[in-house]
Amino acid sequence: QVQLVESGGGLVQPGGSLRLSCAASEFTFSSYVMSWHRQAPGKERGLVATLAGPGGSTKYADAVKGRFTISRDIAKNTVYLQMNNLKPEDTAVYYCNARGIWTSADSWGQGTQVTVSS
Repeated sequence: QVQLVESGGGLVQPGGSLRLSCAASEFTFSSYVMSWHRQAPGKERGLVATLAGPGGSTKYADAVKGRFTISRDIAKNTVYLQMNNLKPEDTAVYYCNARGIWTSADSWGQGTQVTVSS
């Protein structure tokens, strides 16, 4: 079972940037679909971005497209979420997810808080 630990959250002003990290226990990224989700206070958890396949194809929610970038460092077993031009609406707890392609694996990190406020 993959274990995930998020980090990099914090307080930032509107228009600022943050980079979130998701450190994973050692595994082959080609066997998993990696993704970032977020949950704002009083709201349900929603998908932010996904990264999958040997080629690392990416997809983004419309609300973050053009501002957020998901990437990976295979050697470090780490997935990142670069967040630029942050808005107050981006305030949420951000979670990393790893879903197995050929197995039933479905792992979640504990989350990292991102607060965008002036």
